[in-house]
Amino acid sequence: MTSEAFARFRADLAAAVTRGRRAAADAGARNGRARDRNRELAEQARNRTPAPGVEATSPDVRRVANGFREERGLPVEKLPETTGAFAPEKPVDANANVPSSRPAPGPRGQLPRASDDDEDFSQGQILY
Repeated sequence: MTSEAFARFRADLAAAVTRGRRAAADAGARNGRARDRNRELAEQARNRTPAPGVEATSPDVRRVANGFREERGLPVEKLPETTGAFAPEKPVDANANVPSSRPAPGPRGQLPRASDDDEDFSQGQILY
């Protein structure tokens, strides 16, 4: 490798590293702004009082949502209990977070039939 080629390589490498650092800094700043905005919105939601005549979320829906968050290791805020009569529009499945309660992937919730041909990528068990 000639010294000219080596110098060009080093210059290209330095430019790539600079672009990478700049992109990482931009992404960090963007994520920081988004985190700050989310924190502000959460604070606004916590401080908000319910509008008159608006029903709160039913206890069943809250329980299922909290279970979903806990299973995925997400934070779950302890909210005050609501004092209202709830008549859910549709019944809430208590086992909605259990993976076995979901239908199998694929059209109409069924897996395609099995075959011995491992090279056929049109088979559903490979695609799903």
